Amino acid sequence: MREWKAQYLMLGCVAVLALSGLRSVAEQPMTGAAEPSVKDAAAAPFVRPDVRAYLDHLQANPRPQLTRELLAMIRTLPPEAMINQDDLPVGELATIKDVIMPGPGGEIRLRLYDPRATREAGPVVVFFHGGAYIVGSIETHAGLTAEMARHLDLPVISVDYRLAPEDPWPAAPDDGEAVARWIAQNGAAFGREFTGLVISGDSAGGNLTLVTVQALRDKPAALPVLMQLPIYPATDMSRTYASKTLFSQGYGLDISDDDEDFYAADPHSPRASPLLADLAGLPPTVLVTASLDPLRDQGRAYAAKLVGAGVPTTYYEARGNIHGFATYRKAIPSAQRDTATFLDLAQAMLSQVTEGAAN
Repeated sequence: MREWKAQYLMLGCVAVLALSGLRSVAEQPMTGAAEPSVKDAAAAPFVRPDVRAYLDHLQANPRPQLTRELLAMIRTLPPEAMINQDDLPVGELATIKDVIMPGPGGEIRLRLYDPRATREAGPVVVFFHGGAYIVGSIETHAGLTAEMARHLDLPVISVDYRLAPEDPWPAAPDDGEAVARWIAQNGAAFGREFTGLVISGDSAGGNLTLVTVQALRDKPAALPVLMQLPIYPATDMSRTYASKTLFSQGYGLDISDDDEDFYAADPHSPRASPLLADLAGLPPTVLVTASLDPLRDQGRAYAAKLVGAGVPTTYYEARGNIHGFATYRKAIPSAQRDTATFLDLAQAMLSQVTEGAAN
């Protein structure tokens, strides 16, 4: 198996969970271990009790391997079957609106989440869901995008970009850039007036965030990118990092060498490995990782390179938590605190950016 493949098989392919009918760990007895002693810390990393319960549940209920046949079955399911049972529900919002835009390979489905019925001109969040570029959808990440809209008090637009194997790389980054440019010019389609873009996404969508923002730096859109918020992103497919070796087994990311290469990206292209690009001139960034994530060290490396390039950067690492935590807030209750924390950091960063622009 090519080394980079493991980086993208996102912990918690929620479509597979929907097919397998697993109960949420929040509904199971919580039997996690306590924090390890100083003596044990070097041998075993700290795992929160509710995270340990979730991982124990995954081990007892292994997910099926993602084959072309299983993916074909997933594609036939209705959108409502893709609701993530491990995350909190959408909750109260004043506005949820679906919009269709023309894309490079056909129509692209978008959905606006807004805690307000109307609002004055202001920034908009463009969100790319995770799922290894092979699964995931607006529906699988509805709970997270709704939470982002409420917490940031901003409109959030979730994007259904093209997925592999039907549409391998670079279909997803092509869609990501096209969507950002279209939204920058078409606020009226959502009943809003946008003044700037905040680009965000988780896992594969975090990678897509970084790639899209680099494209908009090099060829600006109709509106400026005010900030980027990549959540446990993959940043470098060209090499293996220590965290991948440490956490690819037993932390929900157990991958077989028999897994097929669906995405088929060029690992040496900055449109797949954005860490390989020049990062100077990128917008302020809040970058999120988790301490037990195979992608952790890639995130650390990207944040460090941003700082070295002079980009205002805030780095948040959820200690004792795993890749995918922001969409497991029901199954892992402590993940809600992590999510609220990084959204607070994003709100503070955006306030600095907008206040600085006003002055």
